[in-house]
Amino acid sequence: MTVIEKIQKICPEAQVSTSGDTIVTVPSDRLAAVAEALRKDEQEPMDYLRDIVGMDWSEGLGALYYLESSKTYGRVVLKTVARDRDEAWLPSVCHLWRTAEIKEREIYDFFGIRFIGNPDMRRIFLREDWKGYPLRKDYDMDSNPLNMENEENADDTVEYYLKPDGTVEGHRNILFDQKDFVVNIGPQHPSTHGVLRMRTSLDGETISRIDPILGYIHRGIEKMNESLTYPQTLALTDRLDYLSAHQNRHALCMCIEQAMGLEVSRRVQYIRTIMDELQRIDSHLLFYSCLVMDMGGLTPFFYGFREREMILDIFEETTGGRLIQNYNVIGGVQADIHPTFQQKVKEFIKHLRSVIKDYHNIFTGNVIATTRLKGVGILTREQAISLGATGGTGRAAGWANDVRKHHPYALYGEVDFKEVLYTEGDSFARYMVRMDEIMESCHIIEQLIDNIPEGETRLKTKPIIKLPEGNFSASVETSRGEFGVMLESHGDKTPYRLHYRSTGLPLVHAMDTACRGNKIADLIAIGGTMDFVIPDIDR
Repeated sequence: MTVIEKIQKICPEAQVSTSGDTIVTVPSDRLAAVAEALRKDEQEPMDYLRDIVGMDWSEGLGALYYLESSKTYGRVVLKTVARDRDEAWLPSVCHLWRTAEIKEREIYDFFGIRFIGNPDMRRIFLREDWKGYPLRKDYDMDSNPLNMENEENADDTVEYYLKPDGTVEGHRNILFDQKDFVVNIGPQHPSTHGVLRMRTSLDGETISRIDPILGYIHRGIEKMNESLTYPQTLALTDRLDYLSAHQNRHALCMCIEQAMGLEVSRRVQYIRTIMDELQRIDSHLLFYSCLVMDMGGLTPFFYGFREREMILDIFEETTGGRLIQNYNVIGGVQADIHPTFQQKVKEFIKHLRSVIKDYHNIFTGNVIATTRLKGVGILTREQAISLGATGGTGRAAGWANDVRKHHPYALYGEVDFKEVLYTEGDSFARYMVRMDEIMESCHIIEQLIDNIPEGETRLKTKPIIKLPEGNFSASVETSRGEFGVMLESHGDKTPYRLHYRSTGLPLVHAMDTACRGNKIADLIAIGGTMDFVIPDIDR
């Protein structure tokens, strides 16, 4: 029995749409039952909630639920619509997937949908005194003039529950009370790697709770997408996570090309794959450098930046950019690779293989590193899956979640590489995953660099692109985990809705679980091994 057949058995009124992605629509009052059945299915448990995407359709406010099984890697998308636009309620699924706690808050923040059963219905990106919900189609853009006053963060929140008579009531949940000793980490802190604030309550030196405060650099990118043409939207993906710029834009281009029915040339697929892996090495070198510096080591910082500079020089020759490349375009790449690209990439890989032992000699085996990282900040495999902590964080806990392996794209289905897995789930395992992945990226590049075929580097497309009506999605393995793109088109030159799955939002959410019971002195090392990038989260 297929997943869709199972859904229809539980909910006979479920409707299936195949305009783009296959989406199963279920009534809002049946969502909880369907979700629970899928989560607990023995043959194909949908235990990984990839994303929840808030929507404002003409028929009302609602959400799309992107589910995946860590056992079979099968996927399904559920759709539901709240009954009342003015008083929009949906059942929470956070008792099934913990990542829903923070994703439902995001939807409430931008759409005003309240989730019955979610223990924390505060805004997450916008100020708590913000008026209205920006991603609604009828939102008044002038309703919130610039406010420079300090924001008072609430120490309590409201959890809503359904009464037997069908009405909804709320009760107060305490986040921090007068007895809690709360320390602010950030928002301006050298080791938060961006403008992030974590309200941290302590019992002596032991962490008892972390409450992340986000949105300090929120730019409203998903709202901006509503008024941009498809080629214009590309520029914003590079500004999400600059250490996954190639990969982010690769995902968006793939999604648009899929909707257009475009198939790019083999040469483009080779170039995109090589660029993605160079970007991964670039990111992991920066991860190594900054983690060690956060822990008091300066020499390894210069090691990592020495090799990273070589990658940036290679990028610059071909793309014209070092930090932001703007290289992938719809139908191919902006320009062909530089005449010296292949030779310099091969020289770099050879050089990196010769010096990587120095990285390990100076830090990996150092007693300071092992003492501060081993057994610290543990996430179990089950916790990582429930929290949606993909990438190296999940693989360090034994969760095989590499999109390149389980949902291959570009040339990843044709190259040989190992999905790096550890089982300890601690900070040291998260560090080792990324160091080992550097070598796997080198291996992938070596298989491709001498075999780039001739061919077109860019298909001709119209300046104004109109996609067919439907819902389309694509995902890639970025330097930090799964980055997803969800695009809904109504046949116009601009997207009706263009949403990005943040790789870092689940990682920040996981900090509370990983840090509880650890010392405050360990917080920075734990956060460093999570490897989140704030602009990707705040969007």
